[in-house]
Amino acid sequence: MNYKETTNWMFNQLPMYQLQGASAYKEDLTNIKLLAEHLGNPEKKLQTIHVAGTNGKGSTSHMLASVLQEAGYKVGLYTSPHLKDFRERIKVNGLEISEDFVCEFISKHKDFFEANDMSFFEMSVGLAFDYFVSEKADIAIIEVGLGGRLDATNIITPLVSVITNIGLDHTQFLGNTLEAIAGEKAGIIKPNVPVVIGEYTDETQPIFLAKAEENNAPISFASDLIDQIYLSDLIGDYQFHNKKTVQQTISILNNQTNFKVSTEQLKEGLLNVVKNTGLQGRWQQLGENPKIICDTAHNKHGLAVVMNQLQNEKYEKLHIVLGVVNDKDLDSILPLFPKEAQYYFCSPNSARGLPTETLQNAAEKFNLIGEKYDSVESAFAKAKQNASKNDFIYVGGSTFVVAELPL
Repeated sequence: MNYKETTNWMFNQLPMYQLQGASAYKEDLTNIKLLAEHLGNPEKKLQTIHVAGTNGKGSTSHMLASVLQEAGYKVGLYTSPHLKDFRERIKVNGLEISEDFVCEFISKHKDFFEANDMSFFEMSVGLAFDYFVSEKADIAIIEVGLGGRLDATNIITPLVSVITNIGLDHTQFLGNTLEAIAGEKAGIIKPNVPVVIGEYTDETQPIFLAKAEENNAPISFASDLIDQIYLSDLIGDYQFHNKKTVQQTISILNNQTNFKVSTEQLKEGLLNVVKNTGLQGRWQQLGENPKIICDTAHNKHGLAVVMNQLQNEKYEKLHIVLGVVNDKDLDSILPLFPKEAQYYFCSPNSARGLPTETLQNAAEKFNLIGEKYDSVESAFAKAKQNASKNDFIYVGGSTFVVAELPL
């Protein structure tokens, strides 16, 4: 199979949370342990940092990778989901895995995958670990896909575990309280491995403290410890806490491992995240006059910060291109959006995309008024056509919506 055929097979033949939702979520780690053993346990040959959290884990992972690259290390980076191409998920020093490596890996192990009903995500994790070992990465930043305790990435024993924050998202798998979700995310805390918590609440802090104590894991709360925050090329307001989390994680690496990062390298890494890692879709500016911003925030916790930042922008008229997936709690996210905006409702081109009419009808209940469009592309084109040079266009609601923009 060529690359397109290979990735189509991965997407279509096997359960994948992004496309299917609940049926792709596994109840234990049996499969990924079986796969790891089949591959010769590559995860045991890697030095890693494990990053979980409701929001910010992608930005935090990319920041950490950028900082460690600036310090001269060869850095693997595993993240999800991708925007344009599957290979965005697996990078070494910012360069995507080759199409040939993906094809050869799947071809070599396809019979095993089929015989053992491996999920898309399990295959991807196995591929990433195998690739990082073959590339002789000094360290790999591994982002959790969903949750933590039962996530396929949770077979590693990292140098540091990181939990960015806890919000209500994916409640059908992780529980519908902050305490329950914190319990799932805290599942990445390992015996004697330091853990950094980015943000905490009265509900989540006791969960983290108890899990850390149970595992004799030194715990630190970045929001309480970091006073001086360095600048970054990632300019979303929500990066404030992510930068603290990264700075605390680097401090622990410096003090407790053989990895060393100078203050200058830390600063340079934070300033060059996009150049070093290729991160996209985080308060990303696509145009000027009118100013166009896209962002992948898609749950209440993330959107609240983004909408607040939006309100601080200066513009004559606000245009919002909005689409979501079908598992979002619209009653919790739609009230966050400004009523004075002109809306362009659309549905991302995904099996999980919420029908445009459903979104429009739900939005009208919150006095969010606009027209519906048959694609993200047509909605975005109409917003650009309608906007004058002093207006502001925001595009978001889902990673899948941002993925369909000309980034």
